[in-house]
Amino acid sequence: MVELKEMKDAIQGVIQELMDSIMDKVLFKDPFLKDVHLSTKPLYAALVPDEIFKGSHFERRFVTPFGKVWEKLAVVAATHGLGYAEMGYRIDGSIPEGQLQRISEVLNTLEHSKKNKGKTAPNWESELSYIKQGKGESIPVSVICDLYVEDQSTNRRYAFEIKAPLPNSDQTKVSKEKILKLHCMEPQVVDGAFFALPYNPYGKREDYAWSFPFRWFDMKHDDVVLIGDEFWDTIGGSGTYTSFISAVNEIGIEYKERIYREYLGIEPPAAYDPEDALLHEPLPEYHTKKKN
Repeated sequence: MVELKEMKDAIQGVIQELMDSIMDKVLFKDPFLKDVHLSTKPLYAALVPDEIFKGSHFERRFVTPFGKVWEKLAVVAATHGLGYAEMGYRIDGSIPEGQLQRISEVLNTLEHSKKNKGKTAPNWESELSYIKQGKGESIPVSVICDLYVEDQSTNRRYAFEIKAPLPNSDQTKVSKEKILKLHCMEPQVVDGAFFALPYNPYGKREDYAWSFPFRWFDMKHDDVVLIGDEFWDTIGGSGTYTSFISAVNEIGIEYKERIYREYLGIEPPAAYDPEDALLHEPLPEYHTKKKN
């Protein structure tokens, strides 16, 4: 349990460093200036409350530094769990030319409907089996994975493509191509390569329903797909996902209230309930209603 506490503290440290930097920027280094807004966008200022644009000012300065936050947090978890982790890691190997051709064929088949047959459903095991039958000259190939992890107790190596919980189709296609290449490299360069979503907004894996990645993976059954706790507990050990959720929730309320008071200059609304801000696994109905 000491290790999980250390991991939790390290996760909070990453988030706090990012959030403190953002707060320093929006409060002191690059604040929202009402007079500048009024002079550069007089029509907007006449029609829309300043607070709306003040919120947009904060958002733009929040999104960029948090662009790689999932990977940064995963490095912390994996370093404390398996022993070594690195973002944006380059893996070099060789793949028979026939297998590279079959990778392209499989991806094209998944992307384009066959005449009078509709779309082909993804099936990782059958696809990989078919691809590995390809022969030919070995072609040097490099893959840059989002996260590379080494289990220092077993010397096993793992690669992960980490995407936001609701990835688009193009992102997923690129990730699948990388993962297929990693599985085909000769000699074997990693002991496993996975498509990982660090959080499941639908709750259980069997309820995951975001349509775009389903073109490329069977999101409910493919072993190469890890969602939520499956991912965190793989890289950090049992209990890692719970520690991650707890780490975020413990400091999240504090920052939300600071943003209300210090940046927006208002008290949290009367209807504001800190419990609503907690990171959790929402009911699947949330996204079902959003799409209707």
